[in-house]
Formats: sequence, C-alpha cells, structure tokens
Amino acid sequence: SAVALYENNLKRLLAYSSVAQIGYILLGASLVSVGGLSASLLHMFNHALAKGALFLAVMGLAMRFSRLDLQHLGGAARHMPWTMAALVIAGLSLIGIPGTAGFISKWYLVAAVLDEGMLGLALVAVIVVGSLMAVVYVWRIVEAAWFAEETIGAEVVREAPAPMLAVIWLAALANIYFGLVTEVPRELATGSAISLLGHLP
Repeated sequence: SAVALYENNLKRLLAYSSVAQIGYILLGASLVSVGGLSASLLHMFNHALAKGALFLAVMGLAMRFSRLDLQHLGGAARHMPWTMAALVIAGLSLIGIPGTAGFISKWYLVAAVLDEGMLGLALVAVIVVGSLMAVVYVWRIVEAAWFAEETIGAEVVREAPAPMLAVIWLAALANIYFGLVTEVPRELATGSAISLLGHLP
C-alpha cells in the first residue's frame, strides 16, 4: 500500500495494491483457525470481484487513452463518466466501505484476528492502516479523473464501448450485491475452512 501511494501509473498502482490484499489473505490463513481461514477465502473472492472490476475499467480507459499515468488522465471522468463511476465503486470495495463486498471479508478478518488477544489488536491496527492507505490511493485516482485540469490534449476520448461498459458495470455491481447478500460466499468459505482444518476452532 505504501508503494501504491506514490505510484503514478494506474496499472502498477493497482498491482501494488494487490500485494497488500494478498497480505490480508495470508494474515487470516496464518491464524490457523476456521474463522481466520474462512475470512481469507472470503477475501480472496471479494478481492477478485473488486480487482476484476477495477482492471476491466482500466481496460476501458486503455482503449481511449494512449497512457495510463494519473497525470495523463486529468478530466477523464468528464468524457468517460460511466467507466470512472464503476471504477470508483470497485475502489470503495477495495477500501472496505460498508455496503461493499470488501467490507464483509475485512469485517470477518478483523473478528478472527481479535480472537488472538493483544497480538490481535496490533494486527487490527495493521489492517486499519492498510485500509486508510487504500483510501489515499483510490482518492488519487478520483482526484485525477474528476478534479484535475484536463490533460487529454488532442486525443479524442469518448465513453467505453457499450458491450464493454455492460461487463464493467456487471462486475462493479457484483461488489455491491455481495456486500449486501453475504450468505452464499460466507457459507462456502466457512465450509471450505472446516473441511481443510477439521476439528480446529
């Protein structure tokens, strides 16, 4: 997350953010408990939803922009509002905002970590700091796309093609759906964790 704070290329920024998310997944698994492993499995699924939607939106941007540096995307939301809105929804899930899939798995991860006592409190602090860093680098994207001076220049920029936009929004809305309807992925994650760990709590 710390590296993502200073990265200007959008694709690399999202790649660095994946490293932090993998850290959450490994953290839950390292607890060697049903709660921790199920939170990890759930976060694998939810992170795939968020990052899948983000990279689909980036693909839409790549079709219209010759470069994906943040400073080159100034004003992008004025020309591609639907693509950028979907990107923001996925970004909110990546942060773990309530109402998104990312919040659910982070919530269960925090609950599992707190079972570890005082060490758990320190680990929760790590999760919170990582999420706050995600707020910053997602905001950098929002700031460039919505509030920065236009840097598009001579490029002709228009919204992503309709079929692609439909796929982008399907992926983005999945982050909201699974943030509100949590039973199926949660039960699958818990069942898998029980199968893998057997009698462990």
